Amino acid sequence: MARYSESGLPLEPVYGPEALAGWDPAQRLGRPGDYPYTRGIYPSMYTGRAWTMRQYAGFGTARESNARYRQLIEHGTTGLSVAFDLPTQMGHDSDTPIAAGEVGKVGVAIDSVEDMDVLFGGIPLGAVSTSMTINAPAALLLLLYQLVGEQQGVAGDQLNGTVQNDVLKEYIARGTYIFPPQPSLRLTADIFRYCRAEIPRWNTISISGYHMAEAGASPVQEIAFTLANGIAYVRTAIAAGMDVDDFAPRLSFFFVARTTFLEEIAKFRAARRIWARVMREEFGARNPKSQMLRFHTQTAGVQLTAQQPEVNLARVTVQGLAAVLGGTQSLHTNAFDEAIALPTDKAARLALRTQQVLAYETDVTATVDPFAGSYAVEAMTDEVEAATVELMGRVADMGGAVAAIERGFQKDEIERNAYRIAQETDAGERVVVGVNRFRTDEEEAYEPLRVDPEIEARQAERLAALRAGRSGSAVTAALGALRKAAEGTDNVLYPMREALRAKATVGEVCDALRGVWGTYVPTDAF
Repeated sequence: MARYSESGLPLEPVYGPEALAGWDPAQRLGRPGDYPYTRGIYPSMYTGRAWTMRQYAGFGTARESNARYRQLIEHGTTGLSVAFDLPTQMGHDSDTPIAAGEVGKVGVAIDSVEDMDVLFGGIPLGAVSTSMTINAPAALLLLLYQLVGEQQGVAGDQLNGTVQNDVLKEYIARGTYIFPPQPSLRLTADIFRYCRAEIPRWNTISISGYHMAEAGASPVQEIAFTLANGIAYVRTAIAAGMDVDDFAPRLSFFFVARTTFLEEIAKFRAARRIWARVMREEFGARNPKSQMLRFHTQTAGVQLTAQQPEVNLARVTVQGLAAVLGGTQSLHTNAFDEAIALPTDKAARLALRTQQVLAYETDVTATVDPFAGSYAVEAMTDEVEAATVELMGRVADMGGAVAAIERGFQKDEIERNAYRIAQETDAGERVVVGVNRFRTDEEEAYEPLRVDPEIEARQAERLAALRAGRSGSAVTAALGALRKAAEGTDNVLYPMREALRAKATVGEVCDALRGVWGTYVPTDAF
């Protein structure tokens, strides 16, 4: 019976030299750290140091999340990764009616610089690397982080981390957008310029395929649509007057790692090769760092199951190993209980221990790109690359990522693939252990972590105290300056920073921009 990869590409039972006919290994492979970086972006990769071990965490109040971060650091996490709740992601304060029932549920609630100060209390920002999964209001959270750094005596040029800041994928797969595409892209370019001047070590964007994969994208769709979005961001920055080598070294990407082990390794290798070629040949990037596709990986949340949740430990191990063998720069491994609720302390610790076992008990860090020259992986890399380039060409023919988004192309393609996966799972053609095969009659009792329902009231009290204790006239003046910048062409991050310094809230700042730029309404919303 014929088998096919997640992307629908044929899988052969045996791969041999004929799979690489006309293929010159010396020319195609090169060495790690050399263009086109198929074998990794650094010559030594993990033989010099392991990947950054991040654990995505955040829930409830800033104080509760701070306690979790301290635990993770004590257990060996080398980078923090912040999850924000839905009101924060959508630019709403915790005490607004639209936020009811969602405060602190899927991440931490951040309404002001005071919350951000509590979130990182006792954590030296000059000594940690912090990734923040925030998109439409990314500029605000980055500036809040900078302001907390100032309070700690840490200058902007000492801050190190990443802000996701990838709003295009929100229109495609995730939905936490605020503004229409064009002002959102303008805000992205403003972040690029601001960070180059004020926070030069910061990675200004993490262009994400992960959320598209969670929505049902195949590996080919994931990297094709992600790289197409990356091209749109590069073009936006160049159109704003920036030289490609001034900002491209700070671009980064965010991908998923599935259980389809071999195709995932091939996917990462193909993505590096395509991006290197695009940056050098299409945009004329001269700096090798501008050509390197640096990426963070998270194991596939969508593949976790609530049935027999301990089996997720095996899934996450395989997924994490695929990311490592694919050459990721940092990794988050999901906790086994995340299909049920927010992870417990024990589950979060086990997820981190999984990475530590891979790094310190296996030999995968002893050699760079151990699958190089594999008939199967090299053939798959070529096939994934070819299919990705073809799909990227379809996006380009529509006028680029934004034009394709406005036509609903990427969303439709992903939904079709998600439907195919659901059909195969329901029919038993796609085996999901513990769900449609190898089930048990009785599931073990499991006590999930629950968020305190009083969090919403406590956040509302904090906001009331904040507003009562600040200078209302200073906030009003600062928000007026922000609106003026948004109406013109000045970089909005400078007046935004001063508004946040004056203790304007996240919701107030976003409302000021909504008043100028409007909000996005998808074409299929009617």
